[in-house]
Amino acid sequence: MRKLAFTKMHGCGNDYVYVVADRVRPADPGALARRLSDRRFGIGADGLIMLCPSTSADVRMEMYNADGSRGEMCGNGIRCVARLHYELSGGRKNPIVVDTDCGPKSIAMKLEGGRTVGATVDMGAPILEGREIPVDHDGRIIDFPLEVGGREYRVTAVSMGNPHCVVFVEDDSVFSLDVWEFARLGRQFEHHPFFPRRVNTEFILPLARNRLKMRVWERGSGETLACGTGACAAQVAAVLTGRADRSATVELRGGNLEIEWRERGPEAGHVFMTGEAVEVFTGEVEVGDAELVSAA
Repeated sequence: MRKLAFTKMHGCGNDYVYVVADRVRPADPGALARRLSDRRFGIGADGLIMLCPSTSADVRMEMYNADGSRGEMCGNGIRCVARLHYELSGGRKNPIVVDTDCGPKSIAMKLEGGRTVGATVDMGAPILEGREIPVDHDGRIIDFPLEVGGREYRVTAVSMGNPHCVVFVEDDSVFSLDVWEFARLGRQFEHHPFFPRRVNTEFILPLARNRLKMRVWERGSGETLACGTGACAAQVAAVLTGRADRSATVELRGGNLEIEWRERGPEAGHVFMTGEAVEVFTGEVEVGDAELVSAA
């Protein structure tokens, strides 16, 4: 048996197990993600994120959901990757560029008295063309009628490197659903044939022009306390449908994120997300000799 060091971190309650994979890495990261994510028989997390070497950025983020499936991007996770890399490298560089499956992202660490208290991520421009999100339809999907579970919803589709379906609600009834009812609803969206690569679904109640309340179902993980890319997608959808201004606070079950879809300047069109990156604890987990391979 061998020991694999890990760090448990979260952003607004969206928690992952982080492993530095610069020398050795899991032979089957998906299987390890399923094992470690179990909240009764493992560490407990929404998935596994590895910090890997990169030839084009400061570090590479490799992400696996709780069910073992590969994820392209995680907004809360990338803030934690940046903090962990920043601290492990001795704080030599800020901002940090993190390579992801949907391209490089720049993250500026927020420091107070030399301590990391959060980060701002340039998430890039949203993808709005249907086939590129992807959904099974051409053009933009804005307040689009979609039948799910025998009921018609108006959905807005956005990709922030991963696919999102944003559903605006008129009251807080969806926030009162129990875990099982919400899971049934979330799975109906996630596995709908309209979304060929499955989808993350955000239910959004606009509270004001600069405030949105959100409950989220993430593909591969189920309901989570927060979803950074989902909060960004919700803000973009709210602007596209005339429900919000360009900057807003998104209230998630695990905390708040500040989202801006920038309108002017050199980063016009990019979405910026600001939030916490919290270390919970560190530890080691036993793995079999065959479960680790050389990172090279």
